[in-house]
Amino acid sequence: MKKITIFTGHYGSGKTNVCTNCAVDLAREGKRVTVVDLDIVNPYFRTADFSALFESLGIRLVCPLYANTNLDIPALSFDLARLAEEDGYLLVDVGGDDAGAVALGRSSDALKTHGDALDLFCVVNARRYLENGVEEALLVLREMEKASRMTHTGIINNTNLGLQTTPQVVLDGMAFGEEVAKRAHLPLVFTTAPDFAASPLLDGKVRYQTRYVKLPWETDGETQ
Repeated sequence: MKKITIFTGHYGSGKTNVCTNCAVDLAREGKRVTVVDLDIVNPYFRTADFSALFESLGIRLVCPLYANTNLDIPALSFDLARLAEEDGYLLVDVGGDDAGAVALGRSSDALKTHGDALDLFCVVNARRYLENGVEEALLVLREMEKASRMTHTGIINNTNLGLQTTPQVVLDGMAFGEEVAKRAHLPLVFTTAPDFAASPLLDGKVRYQTRYVKLPWETDGETQ
């Protein structure tokens, strides 16, 4: 993973869970990690929900001033360009709409100076609620690029059905991820699978993840 890695994706794509897993993996390798939450208008899931997990692993979390409040105010209380200059890894979770991408765009000129030390990944999920196929995934990708004034460098296929994910669900979604990457003229960086769906059918084909993002009605410790 490069020094600066930015994750975009439609609501329900699972980009927050992907970002969280990448941050945890780096921290467990002894790396210095900062995670920036650019979900600036209180979306359904947000990286700021994992402050306790991050603190336990020494991961610094930087989030908007009004994160986890009832105020829907698109306010940033930090300098993303300055954070990018610091030592260690910087992971940025961009909101699932244009607001987060616009916030990213404010720092795009400074971020692009990091050149090959930066990746911008679009997370896609063939089983996302109301997913309308490859064309919609490409539309979201282009909208994010326009709003952020940055260009994606890769696709992450995160096809899943939450707790109902089976190895077959992951296998069935592989063609979708490959087609999005092909049509976008971008590499498919990796395909994910939840660790509870581990199977010889997937070994060597996927990057297993812990399901950290919890649904609102889950109280038994299960995570998505």
